Amino acid sequence: MRTALSALVAVLVAATAYADPLKCSVTDYKPSPGLTASVVGDTLLVTWDGDRESELRLRFEIDRGTPTIRDLAIRRKGGQWSTVAAHLTPEFRVVSGVRRMTEQQLQPLRNLKIPITKGILERDKWNAFWDAPLYIEGSGVRPPTHSTAIPPMEGILDQPRLPRKPEEIKRATARYHAQGCEVKTNGGRLDVSFPGVELGVFAGRLEYNVYRGTNLIRQAVVARTDEPSVAYKYDAGISGLAIQSTTRVVWRDLAGKWQDYQLGGAKNPAPVGVKASNRLALADVSGGSIAAFPPPHSFHWARETEQNIGYNYYRKDSDASFAFGIRQAEKEEDPEFFHNYAMYSARPGTWQRMPVFLYVSAEPAQAAAEAALTFTRGDHFKPLPGYQVMGTHYHTAMTRRLRESGTLPDLDTVKAAGINIYAPIDGSRDGGSNRLQGLADYYEMARQLSDKNFLVMPNEEMTTGHPDLGGHNDLLISKPVFWTTTRTEGQPFVEESSTYGKVYHVGSQADMMEMAKRENLIIYMPHPRSKGSTGYPDAIKNTPHFLNENYRGVGYRWGMGIDGSEIRLCDDRCLTLLDDMNNWVADVPTPPKYLQAIAETRSDIGFRGKVAGDDTYGMSPVNYVKLDRVPKVDDMSSVINAMKRGDYFVTSGEVLIPSYSVDGTGNQRTVTAEVEWTFPLDFVEVVWGDGQKTDRQIISTTDLPPFGKKRFQIPLNAAGKKWVRFAAWDAAGNGAFVQPIKLESRAPTTAAR
Repeated sequence: MRTALSALVAVLVAATAYADPLKCSVTDYKPSPGLTASVVGDTLLVTWDGDRESELRLRFEIDRGTPTIRDLAIRRKGGQWSTVAAHLTPEFRVVSGVRRMTEQQLQPLRNLKIPITKGILERDKWNAFWDAPLYIEGSGVRPPTHSTAIPPMEGILDQPRLPRKPEEIKRATARYHAQGCEVKTNGGRLDVSFPGVELGVFAGRLEYNVYRGTNLIRQAVVARTDEPSVAYKYDAGISGLAIQSTTRVVWRDLAGKWQDYQLGGAKNPAPVGVKASNRLALADVSGGSIAAFPPPHSFHWARETEQNIGYNYYRKDSDASFAFGIRQAEKEEDPEFFHNYAMYSARPGTWQRMPVFLYVSAEPAQAAAEAALTFTRGDHFKPLPGYQVMGTHYHTAMTRRLRESGTLPDLDTVKAAGINIYAPIDGSRDGGSNRLQGLADYYEMARQLSDKNFLVMPNEEMTTGHPDLGGHNDLLISKPVFWTTTRTEGQPFVEESSTYGKVYHVGSQADMMEMAKRENLIIYMPHPRSKGSTGYPDAIKNTPHFLNENYRGVGYRWGMGIDGSEIRLCDDRCLTLLDDMNNWVADVPTPPKYLQAIAETRSDIGFRGKVAGDDTYGMSPVNYVKLDRVPKVDDMSSVINAMKRGDYFVTSGEVLIPSYSVDGTGNQRTVTAEVEWTFPLDFVEVVWGDGQKTDRQIISTTDLPPFGKKRFQIPLNAAGKKWVRFAAWDAAGNGAFVQPIKLESRAPTTAAR
């Protein structure tokens, strides 16, 4: 007994020998049942109610300036505390490079005769897509196939030129200089922050968030930089986990099989990347287990492929301890895509968030994994009565691949994610010189691949060689339509073909919109203000074709310069544009403009296709379209009509809005929305515009538990407001939003979604 007591005393002395004095500001802390914090000596004690009748405890201290988790414990309510891990140190790494505007972005602006000024470069470089700030020319890999170079431009000073230089790339590990902490109560959430973090070009704070009702912990560096053109990636995790006889790192491989590393090998000099399904790795330790995973969607910037390139890591530091967490690779593995690895954008002065989520369990790793996966519903879009899940804008080379190999694994992958309307945008591009035959093959393949509960919707992206509507445009069809992209002098607009039936010859914007009207087609610009659509739709906002009711709006996808400071996915480029567009058309007799969720991923290069283990769920938002059943290829008008009415909502998957309406008369309206969510819900908002500017009412929802449902009824004074929309966002940046509704000021309005 004396020996055991002596050992315990030695452990306690070692744990506190280097603890710095701890001063915590509690000005914004308010104790509440199931969520408490207190300072005891040089330790901050945080306790909260978790899920499944559990209670959790975190004890923080500062060790020579470094915030440290003295211990992390869990118990059944009323039971004994079980220490899951102790003496843990947060670890963060960042790699940064230089953000450049690309030639692909510049060309549309030149075509519009827009002078390329320093202001243009500063504004649009943040939305670069074909950028690869960590690619060094001459580094031994295949050079880019897509031009990212900005040629020297007269009169433009301080614009970084290619080739990139090795000294542009900066690697750093977080250094901590904490002297105290701040504790804040935010509804059912408790925030603990430690100022004094240096992370390469960034400086800021370390932050922990715990949430009543779940075993979830968010650990993040929140930091800013004043450098002018930063693109970056980060890794995040915890170190100091003790190695005992049964300790192991656990994950599912890309085939869904359980794998582990029992930490019996040699010390690792660097993190070991792990290709884990669902972006999830676990530490199985003596007191339970800890899962580590990133935010499921904001962790991904825009890429051309969903290929899993290893989003987790472990590292054996000694025979006594190890680390694990999440990582972002430095390049694509497929050389076809080396030229597109844009990373995050960090505008000067913005607070960038670099989080990792930790889920704590008293159970072994496999049980903890199942619990952690409930936040993304197992990376599956939940079926919702009265809705069909639609994914759009996939580059697939569908007909060519089926003709040459007879298989299309993409379908299994998207079905596994819960998508049952699958809309590639290949068009006739695999038909060689015979466009009409290419369309016929495309439509027939779609018929063959569709099923009673699954539709392949054969849409088309219109780029070069099509009637110029400005930028790139997606044509969504209600049925197979045959058309050519030219109309010679004297050629009729419509001809009858013995092979293809009715054939349209489209040689102008007016021709395109007339065909859209006759055949019930709709048009979206998939990647506005970026790529080959830089400068659009702003440049066409007053044109007849943009104001046409069949030109429904633009695409929505995070990435293309994703900014880690955004609390809404694709806030600056997509949601701001949605509101801008509806102010443009506020006083025009045309329907509101909408956003269409798109994927913008390719399986038409190298024919690899989408396969099991790809992150189709993480990288692609979807449209929940209000339909009772999936239509057939020869009559998809129910999809088109629902989208024209705005009877769909866009989501990342974790937040759903099954119903929505704006009710009332005159200026007294009520916005009603049913919302359900998994991650703790952060806020809901009502957004409106008056034709000139946009405003919003944000309603905090941090008091609500995770995995909840709520019917929101929000009064709205409609005076001066021309349109309104509703959105909901969670603690991981995931969210959902409905399409805008125009407000009629002179008559009672009940508009439902």
